[in-house]
Amino acid sequence: MQTTLTYEVHPKENFYFVIKVLAAIAGYALIFIFFNFAFTSPAAAAFIPITIYIVLIALYILFRMGILIGYLKGNAVEVAPNQFPEIYAIVVEQSNLLGLKSIPSVYVLQHGGLLNAFATRFFGSNYVVIYSDVLEEAFENNIETVKFIIGHELGHIKRNHMTKMVWLFPAFIIPFLNSAYSRACEYTCDNIGAALSAKGVRPGLLLLASGKKLWKKVNREAFMEQEHNGEGFWFWFAEKVSTHPRLTKRMGRYWDVEEMARERVTEEVIG
Repeated sequence: MQTTLTYEVHPKENFYFVIKVLAAIAGYALIFIFFNFAFTSPAAAAFIPITIYIVLIALYILFRMGILIGYLKGNAVEVAPNQFPEIYAIVVEQSNLLGLKSIPSVYVLQHGGLLNAFATRFFGSNYVVIYSDVLEEAFENNIETVKFIIGHELGHIKRNHMTKMVWLFPAFIIPFLNSAYSRACEYTCDNIGAALSAKGVRPGLLLLASGKKLWKKVNREAFMEQEHNGEGFWFWFAEKVSTHPRLTKRMGRYWDVEEMARERVTEEVIG
């Protein structure tokens, strides 16, 4: 099925992707040279422990992912036509709009009040996990926020972000590159979520910033001003090592201070 949805891919995603490809090629070349030397060198036995450690690390990552999927299937609630059908309908509709080849498995997980959702992939199958406190918003007259969050996670599947991260893993040799690429991917997925639910992007980001009880009471202008008032090395560095952009920056792409001020005046007059 062809996609009927248009959205903007953040330019830095493509830019960093090209760099990651080049870095991964160099990394694979180094890995090939290492193993070729290791198994042809007279001192090949000395490289056996290193090879074993590499294999063990790969198996550890594989088992961690397998345990996660197994845990979800036995402890989380799978969204289906007869389980949270309203949410399942959203997943199906958005998956079709994005032109996904198959409907991903979606699970609702209770996680101690945390507000989050994530997408992952394991042995060719895609999964989306929504923390239960996020999903509660769908049943509290805030369905558009949930549509945005689900659309954001489906965006990762549409853009094959998980697959790309796996195949380009040697690019980890470049400091900060993977974090920069991940942040660009988050911007793209925000765009996809906004394309699927224009009404949900703003409250969705506010929800992630302040929680399901307080997001309606947040002074949005003051929160946005934090982006302009933030300064110093740690303010800058904290984002550079993070896989996600600052929420103040993410909100700023969809909401400017003047627009928020006009909306607040309108709300006060109506109220």
